[in-house]
Amino acid sequence: MSTKTINDTFRVGGDLTVNRLGYGAMRITGEGIWGPPADKAEALRVLKRAVELGVNFIDTADSYGPDVSEELIAEALHPYPKDLVIATKGGFERSGPNVWNVNSHPDHLKRALEGSLKRLKLEQIDLYQLHRIDPKVPAEKSFAFLRKAQEEGKIKHIGLSEVSVDDIQRAQKFFPVVSVQNMYSVDNRKWEAVLEYTHKNSIAFIPWYPLSAGNVAAQQTLKNIADRHNATVHQVALSWLLHRADNILLIPGTSRVKHLEDNMKAAVLDLNDLDLRELNAIAPV
Repeated sequence: MSTKTINDTFRVGGDLTVNRLGYGAMRITGEGIWGPPADKAEALRVLKRAVELGVNFIDTADSYGPDVSEELIAEALHPYPKDLVIATKGGFERSGPNVWNVNSHPDHLKRALEGSLKRLKLEQIDLYQLHRIDPKVPAEKSFAFLRKAQEEGKIKHIGLSEVSVDDIQRAQKFFPVVSVQNMYSVDNRKWEAVLEYTHKNSIAFIPWYPLSAGNVAAQQTLKNIADRHNATVHQVALSWLLHRADNILLIPGTSRVKHLEDNMKAAVLDLNDLDLRELNAIAPV
């Protein structure tokens, strides 16, 4: 895996070229990822500004709001720029703020997918990701539904979220897995084996919660490096991920334009060999 040179783009599924620093649209909803945002006008400005700054990969899900994030994306950006890739997900039901209930039964996924297509005003979703494998439903049933939806042209490419290498290999019997979205950061590397597998197989790895897991020692290292570069801790954490492997796509989320602009500066933060050695040496939680 790369430890120094940053490639600016990655080809998802071999044919969707996206800038590696994208945007995650979960935070443009209300508190608890529930209901509309407190400041809708600012949420719309964030989406428009992201595209102005070169973002052409936006990650969302039907469960963000629910529905709200997808509706705002369409309101702000449709008709979409030709190179914009919108990735969405299905596999959760929501009953209240901060309440997440896994449901990857084909009947639910069918409703979720059809709803996403309608809200996003799309005939085909470029990247549709299974938000979670449902322990109550045989994974093969969920995979078979996604394969059928892909054959019908409703989905171009398929990805998974919070999965092991074994899970990926099971899914690959049904369709090519082009992305994996797992929790990963400089001090949370539980899924290191998955990152290595995806890198080896040219699968996009999309870390969620990428801004560290609160390890005190890690925070101090990040702060020391940030101070050396006149940067923020968040910018250093994001830049480390871009350096970590060239198949990593970042989707930091925010509901504020100023925070978005700060995050985007991570793409031009040039970490040196000393910085990378110190960051790589952080003991993950």
